[in-house]
Amino acid sequence: MEENKERLEVGNIFTVLGENDQEQEMKVVGFLKVEEMDYAAVIFVEDTQEETMEDISIFFLRVEDGNALSMIESEEEFEKVSAAYNKLDDKKPTKKRGKNRNKK
Repeated sequence: MEENKERLEVGNIFTVLGENDQEQEMKVVGFLKVEEMDYAAVIFVEDTQEETMEDISIFFLRVEDGNALSMIESEEEFEKVSAAYNKLDDKKPTKKRGKNRNKK
């Protein structure tokens, strides 16, 4: 999906190719480790300009080799990462979360 020359950090913004081959910017908002695998929590930059924090969907991407991002392929893996994030996020206001913003 995305490979950076430098290590990913919170606040990094990168571009992904979305539906209809439209470029969309995503921002790293956090990291977590689940079962020895690293994951990045990301949001669409456009959402931060148009929505309140309560309405912003958070997505998770697998981090490999410190800087390569890849999609979570299985529902089981997604559920484990979501549960781990929710545990960390229990003390914060609830946020809307999504796996795939275009999935219905």
